[in-house]
Amino acid sequence: MSYKQMTGNLISATKLVPTANAGANYGVATGVWNLQDMYDYKRGGQWPIPAGVPGAPTISGVTAGDAQVAVAFSANASTGGLDVSAFTALASSGQSASATSSPITVTSLTNDSAITFTVTATNAVGASAASSASNSVTPAAPNTRGVFGGGSGNNDNMIDYVNIITTGNVSDFGDLTANSHCYGMGSSTRALFVLSNRRPVDYITIASTGNASDFGDKSQSYGIFGTASNQTRGLVAGGNDNNVRDEIEYFTIASLGNATDFGDLGSGQARYGLGGTAGKTRAVFGGGFNGSNNFDSIDYVTIGSTGNSSDFGNLVAATRYTQAFSSNTRGVFVGGNGNSNVIQYITIANTGNASDFGDLTVGRADACGTSNNVRGVTAGGEGSGGDKDVIDYVTIANTGNASDFGNLSSARNRIGASSDSHGGL
Repeated sequence: MSYKQMTGNLISATKLVPTANAGANYGVATGVWNLQDMYDYKRGGQWPIPAGVPGAPTISGVTAGDAQVAVAFSANASTGGLDVSAFTALASSGQSASATSSPITVTSLTNDSAITFTVTATNAVGASAASSASNSVTPAAPNTRGVFGGGSGNNDNMIDYVNIITTGNVSDFGDLTANSHCYGMGSSTRALFVLSNRRPVDYITIASTGNASDFGDKSQSYGIFGTASNQTRGLVAGGNDNNVRDEIEYFTIASLGNATDFGDLGSGQARYGLGGTAGKTRAVFGGGFNGSNNFDSIDYVTIGSTGNSSDFGNLVAATRYTQAFSSNTRGVFVGGNGNSNVIQYITIANTGNASDFGDLTVGRADACGTSNNVRGVTAGGEGSGGDKDVIDYVTIANTGNASDFGNLSSARNRIGASSDSHGGL
């Protein structure tokens, strides 16, 4: 073909200066061009190039939530010659969502049903091929029930429950097998109430309501101990049975049965009235009393092993009858003797001294504590004027004073507490 323009009735010579592909736009070259002009414009970067669809993205992870899943992905280096305008995640159940970057959250999913996801990328030409399917994932409603059992007073066999993510007064759950002070621990499905000054341990299925059943026995009928648990084991530490104890024993929460020896609190740390809490792997016990002196000691153990506790650090002040709750990362101790309103916290994975968190709405000792991974609640206790029915809450990740949550069914102290979503899960 000649380099000269061809004119005449067959081919029009009318043409516009071309524009190359730019971002989201195709380039334009209208009219009739000779090869030399085309070559010159191409060499100058102005001649349009053929565009196609982008390359398929790669899914890097899926994270389930309540009726939703967040789909993380990496874009393909090939954009097809044009900007990618959107990415779309498609669930195997049919729901989809789009976004301009990772991750994409797909909502309106069915809880407790396993699904997979693919992701496509779209530019002005069209959609890419789908990515490989993700791993299977199951969205689920958050576990949010906290349970409170036993305590002092005329109704000390009752079990109450609350929804941790809301506020309000408790509802009736059922009754313990006996009237007793008690201390709580549990997994996401089962709460154990360890009766004080008795050997028996009761249990309930948290998702239902009804009376407690017998789980097994402690080694002795001691009282005023600390408890902590993760999904697998519940630990009981210290206590008093006319002698101040330093023993730690454990229960396997999924199996009915008696306690097994775990080890001892650290040397010189025998005490009662200590608070306990746990993360996924580590249990932490703080404060206590040996009959003469209050403790500011904090000890820890690795829940999945056995052995004596190790030194963690110190509370902000020596105290007894403190209680605790946690998120996955932070343990929070509340109240203590002398009508303390102090809230203090530790980072469970690290060792070190506690730091000030804020204040309770009402100072008290022998309250109980439980939590989900966001909010901690503390209920009851003994303060100025006697037993309390108040329930406070805090957002565990933030520091600050507690807020009013609601009320127990009756004022009492030394209550056992657990939840289906305590922070160690």
